[in-house]
Amino acid sequence: MSDMTYRPLGRCGTKVSAFSLGGWTTFGGSITDEAFTREILHAAYEAGVNFFDIADVYAIGAAETIMGKALADLPRRNLVISSKCYWPMSEDVNDRGLSRKHIFESVEASLKRIGTDYLDILFCHRYDEETPLEETVRAMDDLVRQGKVLYWGTSEWTGAQLRSAHAIADDRHAYGPQVEQPQYNLLVRGKVEDDVQPAAEDLGMGLVVWSPLASGLLTGKYDDAVPDDSRLARIDWLREQLFEGEGRDKVRAMTEIAEGAGCTRTQLALAWAAAQPGISSVILGATSLPQLEENLGAAAVEITDEVRSALNALFPSVAGT
Repeated sequence: MSDMTYRPLGRCGTKVSAFSLGGWTTFGGSITDEAFTREILHAAYEAGVNFFDIADVYAIGAAETIMGKALADLPRRNLVISSKCYWPMSEDVNDRGLSRKHIFESVEASLKRIGTDYLDILFCHRYDEETPLEETVRAMDDLVRQGKVLYWGTSEWTGAQLRSAHAIADDRHAYGPQVEQPQYNLLVRGKVEDDVQPAAEDLGMGLVVWSPLASGLLTGKYDDAVPDDSRLARIDWLREQLFEGEGRDKVRAMTEIAEGAGCTRTQLALAWAAAQPGISSVILGATSLPQLEENLGAAAVEITDEVRSALNALFPSVAGT
């Protein structure tokens, strides 16, 4: 029997699995085999995952294509599929950002690549300083009313930006963002806990979080060094953000807490994220079936008050991170 639970996206009726599967740097990128992609996505679905998170910029459309082919074998009504737009998809001056033009053209391209008539969620992948927020809100509202998008969301927006979007939407009787997708893990906590989560709660928004394992650092994979074929070896800004300082020492010390909880460090970090206030879903990455199985084992891990206190002492929230 699956231990998966399902949670609403804030104050709305649609529910997503507490653990979901994403395609950043994996499907269409490091994994290009269609049969293997199908095997992983179908295994996740059989384990209770109903939420699959993609973005147009992941492998420049290839993630949408390969994941879409795999998801086509599953009942569409049982799936919550998201994609995103904002980052440049070509050298064209308008093929980026959150203008009405780019949003509409991005959605049509994403629907075609994924092979679906609608997206359950469309995320604004970052805040666009060059486009009036009202233009973005109106464009997203139109897509919802057209039925091409059921809910729209944001990623890495501040609490103030979320409040501004809702104020515009409320004033114009438009649909506001329903879900925010921030980076959130034991090493990166302050921004979400001090700013984003309080705003989301006030606005009735859910949170679906990315990088819950700090790109693998919280698994112990980098206890001694950065493997040449690892994500941190490939992505400089992530390595600089996560690998410097006391992070590795804290992750090593986390072993004792995990052993006491009867789980791996990976499962402990994921279970902790899922147990935090306001979290609708924790987005997993997986490049193998054993890795997927271990990650989903977090659904059975209980974060007791004792475990929570120990983790908070080891990984205190730092303002601004």
